[in-house]
Amino acid sequence: MVSAVFHSPLEASLPLPRAGEGRGEGKPQPRAEAAPHPNPLPRREKEQKPRAPLDLRAFWMRVLPPLAGFGLLLLIWEVVAMKSTTGFPTPAATWQQAVTVFSDPFYSKGPNDQGVGWNVLSSLQRVALGFGLAALVGIPAGFAIGRFEFLSRMFNPLISLLRPVSPLAWLPIGLLVFKGANPAAIWTIFICSIWPMVINTAVGVQRVPSDYMNVAKVLNLSEWKILTKILFPAVLPYMLTGVRLAVGTAWLVIVAAEMLTGGVGIGFWVWDEWNNLNVANIIIAIFVIGIVGLVLEFALIKLATAFTFEEVKS
Repeated sequence: MVSAVFHSPLEASLPLPRAGEGRGEGKPQPRAEAAPHPNPLPRREKEQKPRAPLDLRAFWMRVLPPLAGFGLLLLIWEVVAMKSTTGFPTPAATWQQAVTVFSDPFYSKGPNDQGVGWNVLSSLQRVALGFGLAALVGIPAGFAIGRFEFLSRMFNPLISLLRPVSPLAWLPIGLLVFKGANPAAIWTIFICSIWPMVINTAVGVQRVPSDYMNVAKVLNLSEWKILTKILFPAVLPYMLTGVRLAVGTAWLVIVAAEMLTGGVGIGFWVWDEWNNLNVANIIIAIFVIGIVGLVLEFALIKLATAFTFEEVKS
Protein backbone atom coordinates (compact mmCIF):
# COMPACT_ATOMS: atom_id res chain seq x y z
CA MET A 1 0.00 0.00 0.00
CA VAL A 2 1.09 3.49 -0.68
CA SER A 3 0.61 5.82 2.23
CA ALA A 4 0.16 9.50 1.56
CA VAL A 5 1.89 11.89 3.86
CA PHE A 6 0.20 15.23 4.34
CA HIS A 7 2.23 18.13 5.56
CA SER A 8 0.91 21.03 7.46
CA PRO A 9 1.07 24.41 5.71
CA LEU A 10 3.09 25.68 8.64
CA GLU A 11 5.64 22.97 8.10
CA ALA A 12 5.78 23.82 4.46
CA SER A 13 6.59 27.39 5.21
CA LEU A 14 9.53 26.49 7.47
CA PRO A 15 12.99 26.51 5.85
CA LEU A 16 14.54 23.14 5.16
CA PRO A 17 17.45 22.16 7.42
CA ARG A 18 20.87 22.43 5.94
CA ALA A 19 22.97 19.43 5.50
CA GLY A 20 24.28 18.21 8.83
CA GLU A 21 22.07 20.43 10.94
CA GLY A 22 19.66 17.72 11.75
CA ARG A 23 22.48 15.50 13.00
CA GLY A 24 24.12 18.17 15.09
CA GLU A 25 26.98 18.55 12.67
CA GLY A 26 26.61 22.26 12.36
CA LYS A 27 25.15 25.28 14.07
CA PRO A 28 22.38 27.40 12.58
CA GLN A 29 23.74 30.44 10.84
CA PRO A 30 22.22 33.80 11.61
CA ARG A 31 20.01 35.21 8.91
CA ALA A 32 21.57 37.98 6.87
CA GLU A 33 19.88 41.32 7.15
CA ALA A 34 18.14 42.56 4.06
CA ALA A 35 20.12 45.07 2.07
CA PRO A 36 18.66 48.52 1.88
CA HIS A 37 16.65 49.31 -1.19
CA PRO A 38 18.73 51.16 -3.74
CA ASN A 39 15.99 53.73 -4.29
CA PRO A 40 14.25 54.15 -0.93
CA LEU A 41 10.79 55.68 -1.07
CA PRO A 42 10.50 59.10 0.58
CA ARG A 43 8.60 59.27 3.82
CA ARG A 44 5.12 60.61 3.51
CA GLU A 45 4.66 63.84 5.33
CA LYS A 46 1.72 64.16 7.66
CA GLU A 47 -1.33 64.90 5.66
CA GLN A 48 -2.61 68.34 6.53
CA LYS A 49 -6.27 69.03 6.41
CA PRO A 50 -7.07 71.56 3.75
CA ARG A 51 -7.96 74.92 5.18
CA ALA A 52 -11.50 76.00 4.63
CA PRO A 53 -11.66 79.03 2.38
CA LEU A 54 -12.68 82.27 4.01
CA ASP A 55 -16.36 82.88 3.45
CA LEU A 56 -16.35 86.59 2.70
CA ARG A 57 -20.07 86.68 2.11
CA ALA A 58 -20.86 85.34 5.58
CA PHE A 59 -18.32 87.74 7.09
CA TRP A 60 -19.84 90.80 5.44
CA MET A 61 -23.37 89.61 6.29
CA ARG A 62 -22.35 89.66 9.94
CA VAL A 63 -20.60 93.04 9.78
CA LEU A 64 -22.57 95.13 7.32
CA PRO A 65 -26.09 94.98 8.88
CA PRO A 66 -24.97 96.37 12.30
CA LEU A 67 -22.89 99.05 10.58
CA ALA A 68 -25.83 99.95 8.38
CA GLY A 69 -28.08 100.21 11.46
CA PHE A 70 -25.67 102.54 13.27
CA GLY A 71 -25.20 104.54 10.09
CA LEU A 72 -28.96 104.98 9.75
CA LEU A 73 -29.17 106.10 13.38
CA LEU A 74 -26.43 108.69 12.86
CA LEU A 75 -28.09 109.92 9.68
CA ILE A 76 -31.45 110.42 11.39
CA TRP A 77 -29.70 112.06 14.33
CA GLU A 78 -27.86 114.45 12.01
CA VAL A 79 -31.06 115.39 10.16
CA VAL A 80 -32.92 116.02 13.44
CA ALA A 81 -30.06 118.20 14.71
CA MET A 82 -29.98 120.22 11.47
CA LYS A 83 -33.74 120.78 11.51
CA SER A 84 -33.89 121.57 15.23
CA THR A 85 -34.18 125.16 16.40
CA THR A 86 -33.58 124.38 20.07
CA GLY A 87 -29.88 123.58 19.89
CA PHE A 88 -30.12 119.80 19.62
CA PRO A 89 -26.49 118.56 19.49
CA THR A 90 -25.10 116.89 16.39
CA PRO A 91 -23.27 113.54 16.57
CA ALA A 92 -19.92 115.31 16.18
CA ALA A 93 -20.65 117.73 19.02
CA THR A 94 -21.85 114.88 21.23
CA TRP A 95 -18.68 112.92 20.48
CA GLN A 96 -16.51 115.86 21.51
CA GLN A 97 -18.50 116.20 24.74
CA ALA A 98 -18.15 112.46 25.39
CA VAL A 99 -14.37 112.74 25.08
CA THR A 100 -14.45 115.48 27.70
CA VAL A 101 -16.77 113.53 30.02
CA PHE A 102 -14.78 110.28 29.88
CA SER A 103 -11.41 111.98 30.20
CA ASP A 104 -12.08 112.16 33.96
CA PRO A 105 -15.08 109.95 34.80
CA PHE A 106 -14.29 109.64 38.52
CA TYR A 107 -13.93 113.23 39.64
CA SER A 108 -15.78 114.36 42.75
CA LYS A 109 -16.57 117.97 43.54
CA GLY A 110 -19.27 117.45 46.10
CA PRO A 111 -22.28 115.19 46.66
CA ASN A 112 -24.18 116.59 43.66
CA ASP A 113 -21.23 117.02 41.27
CA GLN A 114 -19.54 113.71 40.52
CA GLY A 115 -18.25 112.02 37.40
CA VAL A 116 -20.25 109.62 35.30
CA GLY A 117 -18.20 106.69 36.62
CA TRP A 118 -19.29 107.26 40.22
CA ASN A 119 -22.91 107.63 39.10
CA VAL A 120 -22.85 104.33 37.22
CA LEU A 121 -21.23 102.53 40.15
CA SER A 122 -23.84 103.91 42.56
CA SER A 123 -26.66 102.71 40.32
CA LEU A 124 -25.06 99.28 39.97
CA GLN A 125 -24.70 99.06 43.75
CA ARG A 126 -28.42 99.73 44.22
CA VAL A 127 -29.29 97.21 41.52
CA ALA A 128 -27.05 94.59 43.15
CA LEU A 129 -28.64 95.07 46.58
CA GLY A 130 -32.22 95.08 45.36
CA PHE A 131 -31.64 92.22 42.94
CA GLY A 132 -29.76 90.15 45.53
CA LEU A 133 -32.61 90.47 48.04
CA ALA A 134 -35.11 89.55 45.33
CA ALA A 135 -33.08 86.43 44.45
CA LEU A 136 -32.87 85.36 48.10
CA VAL A 137 -36.66 85.58 48.41
CA GLY A 138 -37.90 84.87 44.90
CA ILE A 139 -35.99 81.70 44.00
CA PRO A 140 -36.95 79.71 47.16
CA ALA A 141 -40.51 81.03 46.84
CA GLY A 142 -40.62 79.81 43.24
CA PHE A 143 -39.44 76.34 44.29
CA ALA A 144 -42.09 76.18 47.01
CA ILE A 145 -44.90 77.44 44.76
CA GLY A 146 -44.00 75.03 42.00
CA ARG A 147 -43.54 72.08 44.35
CA PHE A 148 -46.70 72.29 46.45
CA GLU A 149 -50.12 72.68 44.85
CA PHE A 150 -51.62 74.37 47.92
CA LEU A 151 -49.04 77.16 47.80
CA SER A 152 -49.50 77.47 44.06
CA ARG A 153 -53.24 77.99 44.40
CA MET A 154 -52.61 80.37 47.28
CA PHE A 155 -50.07 82.70 45.67
CA ASN A 156 -50.95 82.61 41.96
CA PRO A 157 -53.83 85.10 42.34
CA LEU A 158 -51.63 87.47 44.34
CA ILE A 159 -48.84 87.30 41.76
CA SER A 160 -51.31 87.89 38.93
CA LEU A 161 -52.65 90.93 40.78
CA LEU A 162 -49.36 92.57 41.77
CA ARG A 163 -47.10 91.73 38.83
CA PRO A 164 -48.69 94.16 36.29
CA VAL A 165 -48.31 97.11 38.67
CA SER A 166 -45.73 99.64 37.46
CA PRO A 167 -42.55 99.45 39.54
CA LEU A 168 -42.57 103.21 40.08
CA ALA A 169 -45.95 102.91 41.76
CA TRP A 170 -44.13 101.14 44.60
CA LEU A 171 -41.69 104.01 45.11
CA PRO A 172 -44.00 106.15 47.31
CA ILE A 173 -44.65 103.09 49.48
CA GLY A 174 -40.90 102.71 49.92
CA LEU A 175 -40.47 106.39 50.78
CA LEU A 176 -43.24 106.15 53.36
CA VAL A 177 -41.98 102.95 54.98
CA PHE A 178 -38.19 103.42 54.85
CA LYS A 179 -38.05 107.23 55.26
CA GLY A 180 -35.15 107.52 52.81
CA ALA A 181 -34.50 107.82 49.09
CA ASN A 182 -31.81 105.15 48.87
CA PRO A 183 -33.77 102.38 50.68
CA ALA A 184 -36.85 103.33 48.66
CA ALA A 185 -34.93 102.87 45.39
CA ILE A 186 -33.61 99.49 46.57
CA TRP A 187 -37.16 98.49 47.55
CA THR A 188 -38.38 99.41 44.07
CA ILE A 189 -35.67 97.25 42.50
CA PHE A 190 -36.60 94.39 44.83
CA ILE A 191 -40.32 94.46 44.04
CA CYS A 192 -39.83 94.63 40.27
CA SER A 193 -37.11 91.95 40.17
CA ILE A 194 -38.83 89.30 42.24
CA TRP A 195 -41.66 88.42 39.84
CA PRO A 196 -39.61 87.02 36.91
CA MET A 197 -37.60 84.81 39.26
CA VAL A 198 -40.67 83.50 41.12
CA ILE A 199 -42.63 82.76 37.96
CA ASN A 200 -39.81 81.15 35.95
CA THR A 201 -38.62 79.03 38.86
CA ALA A 202 -42.16 77.82 39.63
CA VAL A 203 -42.79 76.98 35.97
CA GLY A 204 -39.51 75.05 35.85
CA VAL A 205 -40.46 72.99 38.91
CA GLN A 206 -43.88 72.20 37.47
CA ARG A 207 -42.31 71.01 34.20
CA VAL A 208 -40.03 68.46 35.83
CA PRO A 209 -40.99 65.06 34.33
CA SER A 210 -43.27 63.06 36.56
CA ASP A 211 -41.03 60.01 36.12
CA TYR A 212 -38.36 61.75 38.18
CA MET A 213 -40.75 62.34 41.04
CA ASN A 214 -42.06 58.77 40.85
CA VAL A 215 -38.52 57.45 41.18
CA ALA A 216 -38.01 59.72 44.18
CA LYS A 217 -41.13 58.25 45.80
CA VAL A 218 -39.97 54.71 45.14
CA LEU A 219 -36.56 55.43 46.64
CA ASN A 220 -38.25 57.24 49.55
CA LEU A 221 -35.99 60.28 49.15
CA SER A 222 -36.23 63.14 51.61
CA GLU A 223 -37.46 66.55 50.50
CA TRP A 224 -33.90 67.90 50.69
CA LYS A 225 -32.64 65.12 48.41
CA ILE A 226 -35.46 65.78 45.96
CA LEU A 227 -34.60 69.48 45.94
CA THR A 228 -30.84 69.10 45.50
CA LYS A 229 -30.63 65.98 43.33
CA ILE A 230 -33.72 66.27 41.10
CA LEU A 231 -35.36 69.68 41.12
CA PHE A 232 -32.36 71.99 41.18
CA PRO A 233 -30.51 70.51 38.16
CA ALA A 234 -33.73 70.35 36.14
CA VAL A 235 -34.94 73.85 37.07
CA LEU A 236 -31.58 75.62 36.68
CA PRO A 237 -32.13 76.73 33.05
CA TYR A 238 -35.53 78.24 33.90
CA MET A 239 -34.15 79.89 37.00
CA LEU A 240 -31.30 81.52 35.08
CA THR A 241 -33.76 82.82 32.50
CA GLY A 242 -35.73 84.47 35.30
CA VAL A 243 -32.52 85.96 36.69
CA ARG A 244 -31.64 87.43 33.29
CA LEU A 245 -35.08 88.98 32.88
CA ALA A 246 -34.99 90.34 36.42
CA VAL A 247 -31.62 92.05 35.95
CA GLY A 248 -32.82 93.74 32.76
CA THR A 249 -35.94 95.00 34.49
CA ALA A 250 -33.96 96.19 37.50
CA TRP A 251 -31.59 98.23 35.35
CA LEU A 252 -34.53 99.83 33.56
CA VAL A 253 -36.28 100.77 36.77
CA ILE A 254 -33.30 102.18 38.68
CA VAL A 255 -32.87 105.03 36.19
CA ALA A 256 -36.44 106.21 36.65
CA ALA A 257 -36.32 105.70 40.42
CA GLU A 258 -33.15 107.80 40.74
CA MET A 259 -34.73 110.58 38.71
CA LEU A 260 -37.43 110.84 41.37
CA THR A 261 -35.35 110.23 44.49
CA GLY A 262 -32.17 112.18 43.65
CA GLY A 263 -28.74 111.50 45.10
CA VAL A 264 -25.88 109.92 43.18
CA GLY A 265 -26.76 107.68 40.26
CA ILE A 266 -27.03 107.62 36.51
CA GLY A 267 -30.73 108.49 36.67
CA PHE A 268 -30.06 111.48 38.89
CA TRP A 269 -27.22 112.50 36.54
CA VAL A 270 -29.65 112.54 33.59
CA TRP A 271 -32.14 114.66 35.53
CA ASP A 272 -29.44 117.03 36.76
CA GLU A 273 -28.12 117.54 33.22
CA TRP A 274 -31.65 118.28 32.07
CA ASN A 275 -31.97 120.98 34.72
CA ASN A 276 -28.72 122.43 33.35
CA LEU A 277 -30.05 122.13 29.76
CA ASN A 278 -27.02 120.04 28.81
CA VAL A 279 -28.61 117.83 26.16
CA ALA A 280 -25.30 116.38 24.98
CA ASN A 281 -24.68 114.85 28.41
CA ILE A 282 -28.18 113.40 28.41
CA ILE A 283 -27.50 111.66 25.11
CA ILE A 284 -24.19 110.39 26.50
CA ALA A 285 -26.02 109.04 29.54
CA ILE A 286 -28.50 107.25 27.28
CA PHE A 287 -25.65 105.46 25.51
CA VAL A 288 -23.98 104.63 28.83
CA ILE A 289 -27.21 103.14 30.19
CA GLY A 290 -27.62 101.08 27.02
CA ILE A 291 -24.02 99.81 27.04
CA VAL A 292 -24.14 98.81 30.73
CA GLY A 293 -27.45 97.02 30.19
CA LEU A 294 -26.00 95.24 27.16
CA VAL A 295 -22.96 94.09 29.16
CA LEU A 296 -25.18 92.77 31.97
CA GLU A 297 -27.39 90.96 29.48
CA PHE A 298 -24.42 89.42 27.67
CA ALA A 299 -22.81 88.24 30.90
CA LEU A 300 -26.00 86.56 32.10
CA ILE A 301 -26.60 84.95 28.71
CA LYS A 302 -23.12 83.42 28.87
CA LEU A 303 -23.79 82.23 32.41
CA ALA A 304 -27.11 80.70 31.42
CA THR A 305 -25.55 79.02 28.37
CA ALA A 306 -22.83 77.44 30.50
CA PHE A 307 -25.41 75.80 32.80
CA THR A 308 -28.07 74.96 30.21
CA PHE A 309 -28.56 71.57 28.60
CA GLU A 310 -28.22 71.29 24.84
CA GLU A 311 -31.84 70.40 24.25
CA VAL A 312 -32.94 73.47 26.21
CA LYS A 313 -30.48 75.74 24.35
CA SER A 314 -31.94 74.79 21.00
